[in-house]
Amino acid sequence: MVKISKRMNDIDTFMSTKENETCLAGTDEYGNEFVVWFDTIELLEWLDIKYMKSQSKKYINSLNK
Repeated sequence: MVKISKRMNDIDTFMSTKENETCLAGTDEYGNEFVVWFDTIELLEWLDIKYMKSQSKKYINSLNK
């Protein structure tokens, strides 16, 4: 099994399908385009949206100082 580590620098496409799939597409750290597909229910189970919002607010507030 090969582990691939990528950074999605720019997300330019988001899509959720009726087949329970979610797609994020964009470019990586080298400017190459790539796409990641997720099972939507699994994605929602794994993401902690409340925590992500809290961390984003902290980051935004730190920019104003």
